Amino acid sequence: MALDVELTIATGSWFRQTPAGVNPASRPIPPDDNRWQRGRVVDAVYFAADHDCVWAEWYRHLAERGIPPQAALPRDLWTYDVESLELVDLRNAERLGRVDLPMPTPGRRTWPAFQAIGERLYTDGFAGILAPSAARPQSDVMCMFLPTGLLPDTVAPRTPPQHVNEPPVPPTGMRT
Repeated sequence: MALDVELTIATGSWFRQTPAGVNPASRPIPPDDNRWQRGRVVDAVYFAADHDCVWAEWYRHLAERGIPPQAALPRDLWTYDVESLELVDLRNAERLGRVDLPMPTPGRRTWPAFQAIGERLYTDGFAGILAPSAARPQSDVMCMFLPTGLLPDTVAPRTPPQHVNEPPVPPTGMRT
């Protein structure tokens, strides 16, 4: 039975941070597990809708692992231009509820239910998901499935990235 989801078109500027000097197209081997997928099933790349969301997600990631922010610097902040990408829209509690998910909260213990839905959406042929950020719920994240390990032609990084040497001010509304 198909999941009760709506589609939307993602466009505009999206953001992602990486370790400084790393090619933004490089992917970890083996692929990482994340909220919406397990690497052994499909790789994915995650983007944030705004700078505050990028840094809230970064601080959340560091907090979960007990890493001080200064130890994870320098970083490169990339802006990606997204021309047109059809994604599953799970950006509010009502849409998440239609697939039996709560609003995302920080913590890896909550991932399995989200991974099951994300992997089902991937298996059903969807390119990815738009959803609220667990680290900053007023912002959105985009999970783009990468079955080939490559971004689609409609998604491209702008160069050069913004180089970040000091920990950014923690965003308001952040949860870790």
